Amino acid sequence: MKFKFCYIDGIRRPTTPSLFVGQLVHAALEHLYRHRMLGVQLELADLIARIDNTWDESVLAEEAAFENHAQQEALRQQTAELIAAYLQRVPADEPRPLAVEATMEVPLLDPLSGEDLGIPLLGIADLILDAEEGPVIVDFKTSSRSAPPLEISHEIQLSCYSLLFRALTGRAEAELQIRSLVKTKTPKVDVHRYPARSAAHFSRLFAILREYLDALDRGRFNFRPGWGCSMCDFRQTHCHG
Repeated sequence: MKFKFCYIDGIRRPTTPSLFVGQLVHAALEHLYRHRMLGVQLELADLIARIDNTWDESVLAEEAAFENHAQQEALRQQTAELIAAYLQRVPADEPRPLAVEATMEVPLLDPLSGEDLGIPLLGIADLILDAEEGPVIVDFKTSSRSAPPLEISHEIQLSCYSLLFRALTGRAEAELQIRSLVKTKTPKVDVHRYPARSAAHFSRLFAILREYLDALDRGRFNFRPGWGCSMCDFRQTHCHG
């Protein structure tokens, strides 16, 4: 249903305050790691200055909907505090990045059967680190509470990152990570680690992709309520229409 609302009906929703904070956090971390690729270490003050300098432009570009000026300023402070918590949690001497916000696109080929599904797979990896044990693919998320993510809920995304990276580089990842910046009263960062993808992961991934593409080809946009509805802007305005 969300695919239909976005890409067929062309409905655009204002960026929610929560999503806006997530976007600004991602942009600050991208700035941090692009400099680390060049051997330059940025300080917290550098990142906060960038947030402040780009805030108004980002509000206009994303059509962010704030309740009032006080809420906007509170979220600006929250964004800065999340970045501060990240810098405290992650060592400055972690492995140098191989790629930052890397756009990857490959033909959608089943690695087990060789079947070509006829469309490309496109993904953007937040961060790929060149660790001693091998490449580590990292995804950043912001969340409102601290809890270990249910691994299966992220399986499609992580398996897609792995498929893209292996197809482009010929190397297998050593590990995948989700780094959650948690918007609690005192912000914190949780790092969740997952093993390299197996044949079973790819088998499940392509079963889901075939089912999804078949539904799109037939124009079947089914109502599928689940945990993802909590992050969907259409749940209260269109899904029950």
